[in-house]
Amino acid sequence: MPVKIKITVKGITLDAELFDTTCAKKIVAALPIIADPNQWGDEFYFEIPVNMPPDETATTKVKVGDIGYWPPGKAVAIFFGPTPISTGIDPVPASAVNLVGRINGDATALRRATGAGEIRIEHG
Repeated sequence: MPVKIKITVKGITLDAELFDTTCAKKIVAALPIIADPNQWGDEFYFEIPVNMPPDETATTKVKVGDIGYWPPGKAVAIFFGPTPISTGIDPVPASAVNLVGRINGDATALRRATGAGEIRIEHG
């Protein structure tokens, strides 16, 4: 069963869920996560204390609102719009991410959080 989480950044809180995959379960076990996010276009990414290889969900085809785990950076990636290598409206990660979750609601609200100094993911 998916696990409900909350993502809070720069005064914006979004409800989301982490899927029922091995990688997502490892992230759930590491909650709460507080990190300083990096930004790459309309994507926040940040290192977490989880080390997982690519899995059966690994893809470069993501949508706005998807939450991925990026194995090369041991990082969570939250997609809320195009990235620098996008050719359309969909985000494109730097390389394949494991799909681990999804924001429930308008992920583009995160555009108002650019330049954030802290992001928090916790049970919701």
